[in-house]
Amino acid sequence: IHYGTAPIPVAVLQQAIRFFGHLFRQHYGLSEAIQPETLLLPAEHVIEGTEKEMRRLASAGRAALGVELKVVNAQGKEVVPGEVGEIIIRGDHIMKGYWKLPEVTAATIRDGWLYTNDLATVDEDGFIYLVDRKDDLIISGGFNIYPREVEEVLYTHPAIREAVVFGVPDQEWGECVVAVVVLKEGKQATAEEIIAHCRANLAGYKKPRIVKFVDQLPQNASGKILRRELQRLWCEEQSEKGGEA
Repeated sequence: IHYGTAPIPVAVLQQAIRFFGHLFRQHYGLSEAIQPETLLLPAEHVIEGTEKEMRRLASAGRAALGVELKVVNAQGKEVVPGEVGEIIIRGDHIMKGYWKLPEVTAATIRDGWLYTNDLATVDEDGFIYLVDRKDDLIISGGFNIYPREVEEVLYTHPAIREAVVFGVPDQEWGECVVAVVVLKEGKQATAEEIIAHCRANLAGYKKPRIVKFVDQLPQNASGKILRRELQRLWCEEQSEKGGEA
């Protein structure tokens, strides 16, 4: 079973492996380069093993054959394990540029390296852990909050089937965290219960301040949840109400 486009929450992936077996293969890629850039092979989808082996279930694997890949900081230096940086790739497989967009191309391809705009960490064995898109980073009260980290915790709540997190403007904190969730059939939960669940498993500043319940989340043709579309709709709705987004 091959999956990509976006990471599967670890709690959901563990359930799927127990049901279907060790048949899963993940790849990370992007439109600007022939895929895959990284691979997490079936044998690396471990749910019973050492702490290191099981931790890799949250990763996108290691660089694929023929792909040069690094995770770098704002100065272009490779990050140390656990530090967040941007994924950059190099190889004969990357695009030559964006059609009739020379300035955008120059900002994206520098010294032969394609800057992906994807944030990640890397462990001591070269496994890549996607954090989020740069554009999805939430800054609240001066702290960086990565939506995927909050979503991973939401998916461990027994009543939640699907969840997405994004930031919206806030006069006091700059941005605040909003969680939009779909509950499992026959399950119930209040916003307060979900916020308390996050508070117990995350630093306090990362917990959602607002929880909204919906019947379904918007997705594209490949099943990826459209976070920015939800964020846009939320802000438009608040604007129409005349309140703060």
